[in-house]
Formats: sequence, C-alpha cells, structure tokens
Amino acid sequence: MTEERKGFYFELLELLEQDPKKRFYADNGKDLLRNKVYECAMKMDKDLIKLLLSNDRMKDKFFTDIDGTLVFDKTAFGWAINNKAFLQDSYTRFKNTIGLIDSKEQFISSKNDVVLSFPYKDCVLEGGQTKEDQKRGEIFYNELLAPDDVDRLLAPKVFTNMKRYTKDGEESITEFDDKDNLLIKGNNLLALSSILKRYEGRVKCIYIDPPYNTGSDSFNYNDNFNHSTWLVFMKNRLEIAKKLLKDNGVIIVHCDYIEEAYLKVLLDEIFDRENFVNGISVRDSHPSGLKLSAKEKSIIKTKSTMLVYKKSELHIQPIYQRRKDWDTHFNTYLNIETLEKIPLSQYIIDNKIVSNDFKLDKNSLDNPAFKEFVFNNRNNIFQSTKEIPQEAKAESLKHKDTVIRYGNNEFAYNGRRLSPLEKSICNIGFDGYYCEDFGKLLCDFWDDVDFNNSQNEGNVSFPAGKKPELLLARLLTMFTSKGDLVLDYHLGSGSTSAVAHKMGRQYIGIEQLNYENNDSVKRLNNVIGGDTSGISEAVNWHGGGSFVYCELKELNHKYIDEIQVADDNKLNDLYKEIIDSEFISYKADISKLKESEQDFKDLSTEDKRSFLIQVLDKNLLYVNYCDMEDEDLAVTEEEKAFSRSFYGEGA
Repeated sequence: MTEERKGFYFELLELLEQDPKKRFYADNGKDLLRNKVYECAMKMDKDLIKLLLSNDRMKDKFFTDIDGTLVFDKTAFGWAINNKAFLQDSYTRFKNTIGLIDSKEQFISSKNDVVLSFPYKDCVLEGGQTKEDQKRGEIFYNELLAPDDVDRLLAPKVFTNMKRYTKDGEESITEFDDKDNLLIKGNNLLALSSILKRYEGRVKCIYIDPPYNTGSDSFNYNDNFNHSTWLVFMKNRLEIAKKLLKDNGVIIVHCDYIEEAYLKVLLDEIFDRENFVNGISVRDSHPSGLKLSAKEKSIIKTKSTMLVYKKSELHIQPIYQRRKDWDTHFNTYLNIETLEKIPLSQYIIDNKIVSNDFKLDKNSLDNPAFKEFVFNNRNNIFQSTKEIPQEAKAESLKHKDTVIRYGNNEFAYNGRRLSPLEKSICNIGFDGYYCEDFGKLLCDFWDDVDFNNSQNEGNVSFPAGKKPELLLARLLTMFTSKGDLVLDYHLGSGSTSAVAHKMGRQYIGIEQLNYENNDSVKRLNNVIGGDTSGISEAVNWHGGGSFVYCELKELNHKYIDEIQVADDNKLNDLYKEIIDSEFISYKADISKLKESEQDFKDLSTEDKRSFLIQVLDKNLLYVNYCDMEDEDLAVTEEEKAFSRSFYGEGA
C-alpha cells in the first residue's frame, strides 16, 4: 500500500474524531466504533455527511456531482471503512493476521445482510449477560452468531449438579418427576431450548423482567449496535417462549421507556398484534433524591410498564384494589321501606355516628366510625347515575322529586338511577384469600404496589430491580389457577418462583448470572422453611413443598470462566491450551494462530480476554445431550440418568 493510500485513511480517521456528537470512538478515545460509523452512513446521517463534505479529499472520493447536486455514495464509503487497511489498533490488526475476517476483508460481525427492522435480526445472541468487565469498544463476548454459524447451539443439553430441596434439606437425584418445580442455572437461551421438548405448549404464564438496556444495568453493552443487539437478545428468547405457552397462556414482559416502543413492535411480530392485551403502567419509584437534580432537563421517571400478550385465548380473573378515598358521589341515604331520601351527611350527624363537625369528603374513610357505618349500611347508601332504562326514566320524570322503585328492586330519582354502595364492596386480595372492603377494579395503572420495601423479601438482599411479591401475586391471580405452570427465565433473586410456590403453582425458573448468597436457591429454601415476608400472611403460608435444582453441564464454557479471572500469564497459557483443543471456532486459522503466539503476548490483558472468548466455538459452550455417551466429555452415570429422565427417554 502506498504512503498516499495510508494517508487517506489516517485523514478519514482524524475527520471522524471531529464528529460533534462524539459517536465514533470508544470511551478510551482510541478504538474506532466502526459499525457505528457504518450505521450512520447507511442512514445518511446529516452530521456525518456534513463532516465528509467539509474535507475536499472525502468530498471527491465519496460524492458525485449530478447536475449540480452532490450525491453521497454510501456503498463506496461502507467498503472503505470495512477495508483491512482501516484497522488501526493492535487488537484488530492481530485479528486480521489470524483470519477472523471474511473473504471480502470485512468484519465477521458485519458480513450479513441487514434486513427487516434492525441489524442482525436473524442471528442468535447466545450470551446476553456476563461479567461487565468484558466490555470493550468493538468486541464483546455476547456474540451475534449468523444463521450459518449456528450448528448445535440450541440442541438439548446435559444437566449436572442435580438436587432436590425439601424441608428436610437437599438430596442428590437421578430422576425428574413431571410435577417437580424446577430451577435451572445456565445460559437462558440454551436452557429454554433444552426444556422445549418436555414443556412445549404447557406453560400458562410467563413473566420476565429482563435487563432494560439503560446503559447502566447488567446488559451493559457498548454503543455499537447496542439497541439492535438488545432486540436480537429479546427476539431469540421470545420465539422459544411462545412455543412453550399454552393456547390460553399469556406472557408479561416488564420494561421501561428505553425500549418499550421497540419491544412492543417486536412482540407484535412474534405474538401477533391482535394478541396484545394491554400495557400495565406501574408506579415503581417516587420523585426524590438524586432524581430531582434532573427535573429541569428531563421528565422524572417514576413508572415502568408490563406488556401483556396472549397466545390465542384469554381469561382474566378481575382484581380489585382497596379504595383509600371516599367516593363523594355516594351522598344519599335511602330508607328502603319508606323510600324516604335524605343527604347522607345529615343522616349520619342526626344518628350521632360522628361529631357535629363531620364533613363528607374524600378523607371520610379515615374515620373508623364512618367507615364501619357505611359498610354496614351499604344497601341504603346511593349515588345517582345516568344508567337507566328509557321506560323507567320516563316514569321517574313523571314523579318529580320522588323516589320510585322499578325492575328487580331498582330505584330512580328525577330520571336518574340510584346505584347502591353495595356494588362498591369488593373482594380485596388475590387467589381466594379475600376480605370485603371498599374497592375499585384494578385496570392498567397500578399505583399502590410498594417497591421501596421489597429489597429484603424472601430474606435475600437484592437492592436494585427486585419486584415485590404483591406484584407477582396479582399477575398470577389474574392469569393462572392452582396447579398451572409458570415460567420466568430472568429469575434473578427468585420472586416469581417464590410467589408461585406460595400460591400453589408449578414453576420453572432460569437464571444465568451468579448472585451468590442472594440467589433463587436460597430464597426458595426460605419459602420451604416458612418464609413470613411478602405475601405469606395474605395467603396463610407456613412452608412446605420442594423444588429441583440443576445446571447445564459446561464444556468450553469452563474456559470463559477461567478467562474472565485470569491474569496476563495465565491468559498466555490458556492461549496455547485453547488453540490445541477441539473447541476452537472454525473461523480461526489454526496454523496462523500457532504462528502468532508472540503477537498474542504483545496484546493488552483485556484484548487477550476478548480474543480468547471470541475464538471459542459457541456451539460447544455446554455438553449436548446427543453427545453425552462420548467418553471424552466425562458425563457421569448420574448425569446421564437424570438427563434421560428429563427428556423422557429410557436407559
């Protein structure tokens, strides 16, 4: 390559540094976010176009004058930024020397046609969540696999470390019963694909609270295709989730404003738009503390949303919430025998239920004596409504200022129906554990669930993102019955499984992150032991039951665990071990890898980690069930027996 040619690329690099929005370089200021540049070019980004036009050399190279109008050749620009001569940092140059680019000298990550509504839509994001210290400008472990890269990635896996937990403790097991509750530790995409054979079409309700893609949560990717990567992550898992649902099943996806609109469109596509039930807004915080510092720059966030979709059929058990304020429209006391009508406030004072300074207003229910009185006299207290048959309305208007009786013991006054307070007395609670009180139908805005005091429910500490048991109990009451199967494949601390256990639902929980002493196993053990927090008192929970715990048996995933914690010397040793193993990606040129050991040693520690993780074959993260008889995979007889039992096959 000539010096002039090199100069062109350096000049373009320097020009991209001048982007007014600082979008094209990673936080370290060195690594070019190549796909971000490419994305902006394909979208004809105005700021990028202006930047290129400001440089005569770029203007001549990428623009054509057609009758006085400059036309941007985005195809030529795309080829230029994907050319190997444009790879400036040591890490990408090292990748180039070992054959991890395609025959057209383009990045592997950008070789597929970008179609439909977002890039890489037809790919598989197998990782999804891992240690955040693996983040870097261009490359991350959570790798997007093109369709032709997916071989046996989604094949059923072998299970290991199988245990059954009861009130008497834990025991190792080799059999799985169809009525067992189940917790699985491992990659949730692969776990979902593994349970599909047993549970397809059997799940009544799926609730997930996935990472919201806020940039500060556990889904902390780089800015390069961050949004579309998140959509791929969701799409892969939702497609399997749909297969697991019964025809009358529902899925509830918790999210916030960052991705809500895009997630709604994605769910419309997967579950069909006509199967959208509603979006439930939940007040999950209050405007206080540091939030208020942004009040002049932003509208303060105090809610999240639960998007609800049915599979095809739907039945909802209505839920009523306790009314805190008195409905002042109920202002009439009616003597049913004599049809005498007087103001409610006058009747109360004359009967000395409350003091003479009593005022009938929205705070009246705060007075215990008033609340008891109206509760006991709910058949005699009324409000006026317009809902009245025409014949009854006409008859009532004939008898001005007089209460008439019509129909099935209904009452009217001056052409309006008198509706009794009795209809506002509801069963408050959930799942058969009710008490009568003043209530109103729970609709699509929930403002009465306490998120501030749920951090320690289940006796596990989970200060951020933990959902209150009351929230899950309402959902399970609305959409399930005792014995129904409930799934949560972003289980976290185990709220969904804990509530399902207390409410007599069967459940499957999947989690791939390690929460150590605050995980779902500890929480479910606490539930079995009689946990008194959350909804326990409301459902009269005293303990009992059991659940099965197991893990996906790792294969080359063990290398990923080692890579994440290895120091520089250990990474050098792992390099030699991995390139000699059978677990290396077919994309890598093994002969060049062996020749490039010194080049690898010259990389930074973080670049070594990123490279080693990428070079592993992602189809072999875990042991496939179909391969478990291979002696080299060291599957124990106990693991074989349990896996056969789970997949419904004999010895």
